[in-house]
Parts: sequence; structure tokens; C-alpha cells
Amino acid sequence: MLSPRRFRVRLAATQSRAWLDAPRPHYLGWGMASATYPGNRSPAGARVRLIPDGTALVQSGTQDIGTGTYTVMAQVAADTLGLPLDRIRVQLGDTTLPEAPISGGSQTVASVAPAVREAAAAALAKLRVAVGQHGGQSGDEPIATLLSRLAQPIEAVAQAKPDDTNKHFSIHGFGAHFVELRIDPDFGEIRVARYVGAFAAGRVINAKTARSQMIGGIVYGLGMALLEDSRLDRRYGRIVNANIAEYLMPVHADVPEIEVILLDEDERQISSLGAKGMGELPMVGVAAAVANAVFHATGSGYATADHPRQARHMST
Repeated sequence: MLSPRRFRVRLAATQSRAWLDAPRPHYLGWGMASATYPGNRSPAGARVRLIPDGTALVQSGTQDIGTGTYTVMAQVAADTLGLPLDRIRVQLGDTTLPEAPISGGSQTVASVAPAVREAAAAALAKLRVAVGQHGGQSGDEPIATLLSRLAQPIEAVAQAKPDDTNKHFSIHGFGAHFVELRIDPDFGEIRVARYVGAFAAGRVINAKTARSQMIGGIVYGLGMALLEDSRLDRRYGRIVNANIAEYLMPVHADVPEIEVILLDEDERQISSLGAKGMGELPMVGVAAAVANAVFHATGSGYATADHPRQARHMST
């Protein structure tokens, strides 16, 4: 439940043309919208190699595009093996490594992490068998002690793939967006002043990287709402500014403080780890929340067919 302290309503919600910041007043608007994104998963492979020096190497053909894949895969391996995080090394992004999906569709953690977990468990089982064959005791001994008895590395490869669960369950992440903005009545400048997003996207393996994913998705959505403008040539039915050269992206000055609330859930229908994708979920619904806030502030629609985005933005 969203605490009132998270997003305190300072004026009555029915007062849609509230004036603030005297002596230069602005219209104040609040908006909200919901978010949902499917819990995607693809087949993925991983290899885990246990090394006599007490370290482990995790390998997979997936990639880290800045989303924290290196960190999360190391965490999963460390937790499964019982090794400290600093004893895990991760290699990604090479076609010679076990095949894994692209970084798209918010599926990397849900797809690759189960493969890493299975490969780590299989390698650990091989280690215990190897130590036992050499007359050692492998019951409750720490893995570092077991590794010290090895002459050669031990490795295991695992393939993890989704089953037919999605035929019986609708697996999605969910969220809610809350935005406060102010509009200059003379110039039509939109200032996004505050933002709160609350999300339920499965088990949170790393709170820091998950929060960063959510903030990034919200910034993505703010750009969609305030900076995108497709110009149509009505003679030929073509978009004339369909290029990156004219595509504006939000910068620090465009983005207010964003508060993220993560509801930790354990969604075992998608995988044994219970984690769902977080990359694109927070983007869904941002533009709708901003549009609702503009309507609340002005009493008029956010866009028309002839004038798609007349108001320009300026964040505090």
C-alpha cells in the first residue's frame, strides 16, 4: 500500500487549476497510471567452473548492457555454491560460451539466472563426488576446503528453458505511476516536479540494480511523454523526422527526483528463482500518467491530431 507520505497531496484533488509559486503562478497537476509487462523467458545456457584456488568462473553467452547482469549472475552463483561474492568471476558476451538470449524483452535474469543456478549446483555435486572418490569427506565441509583438494578444475554446463506454465498462468509484472507537474500558463512549459513509481516484478535479487532499472525505465517514459514528436508528411503519409539526429533524450535537467518502491514477490511460476524482468515494465504507463497530470492541471487534452505536443517541458 502506498503511504501518504510517499506522495503527499497538498491541495484538494478537485482543484485542477491550482496556482503556485507566486508571484509567477503555475498550473499544478497530478496524474497516475498503471503498468504491466509480460514475464518473458527464453532458453539459456551457462557453464560454471570450480578452480582449485577457491574461485569459480561463470560463463554465458548473454551480455551486460549496463543493467547489472554481471553482478546478478555472480550473486546467483555465490549463493548456490556458498562462496563469497569476491571469489566469483563472470564472463559474458562471447559466442563461444553457452548460448543465451539477447538483452531484450526484459528476459535476461529470468532466462539466464536459472541456468547459472543449475550449472553451479551440478558443478558442486561433481566436486563432492570427486572428493569422495579420493577418500575425502565431502559432507558438510566448506566448498573452499573441498576445492583445495582438487588437482584439476571441475565444470558443469546447464541448459534452462521455460516449460508450458505460460499456457496455464498469465505471468506479468505490475506497477503504478504517480506524477506531479507544473505548467507555465503563458509559455506552456511543463515542469515535472515529483515522481513516484511502485512495482511488483518478482523476486528482487539485487535491490540496487533493480532500482536503477526502474529509474531508467521511468526516464525513458518521460522522454516519450515530453520529447517525442512524430511529424507526418500528409502528402505522402511518411514520418519525416524518423531519425536519431532529431531524437531528443532526457538529460539530468529534465528529470526530477524519482522515488521507486519495489514490492518483493516470489513468482515461482516463471522460474525456480522467482525473478521476472524489470527493464521495460517501468516505462509502460509513464506517458499516460503525464498526460493525465496535464489534463488535471489544465482541463484540456494533452494532444490533438493537428498539434501533437504544443507544450514544451522544463523540469525543476
